Amino acid sequence: MKKRAIYPGTFDPITNGHLDLIKRAVRIFNEVIIAVAPSHKKKPLFTIQERLNMINLAVTGIKEAKVEAFSGLLVEYVRQRKGDAILRGLRAISDFENELQMAHMNRTLDADIETVFMMPSEEYGFITSSVIKEVALLGGAVRGLVPEAVEAALQEKFRLVKDIPE
Repeated sequence: MKKRAIYPGTFDPITNGHLDLIKRAVRIFNEVIIAVAPSHKKKPLFTIQERLNMINLAVTGIKEAKVEAFSGLLVEYVRQRKGDAILRGLRAISDFENELQMAHMNRTLDADIETVFMMPSEEYGFITSSVIKEVALLGGAVRGLVPEAVEAALQEKFRLVKDIPE
C-alpha cells in the first residue's frame, strides 16, 4: 500500500536540516510532498517561486520527493493530495509545544490524518531558516548548512540589500 506524507512549511529557505528529514522520510513513505506555504505571520525573504525553484534543485535525485505550493487549510490540502500523514520536524523542546497544538488541531479537523514527528540528525538540530538568514545577512558562512543553490541565492539577496544606499 502506498503511503504519502505531506511536509508543509515556508522553507524560507530550505536548509540541510529539512533535506535530512526528507531523505529519511522517503525511506518510510513512498512519496513525500514538500508543500511550500506562503506565510501570513512571517515576511518571507524569498518569493514562493524562488523557494519552489531552490527546493526542486535541492531534491534533484530524490525521486520520491515532489514539490508544490499550497495555501489555505493544511488538512484540506492533505485531503486533496490524498496524504496519509503530515510530516513535521522537531529540533528541540521549544518546537514541541507549538507542534503538539497544531497536531491536535489537525486531528480535530480530520481524525484520519496522522502527524508524524521526526528529529533531524544531530548535526542539523540547531539550524533554522531564521538563523541562516541572519547569519547570511551579517556576512557569515552558511556553507554546509544549506544546499549550494540556497547559499548562492542568499548571497545575491543580501548583496542587493547592501547595495541599496541608506
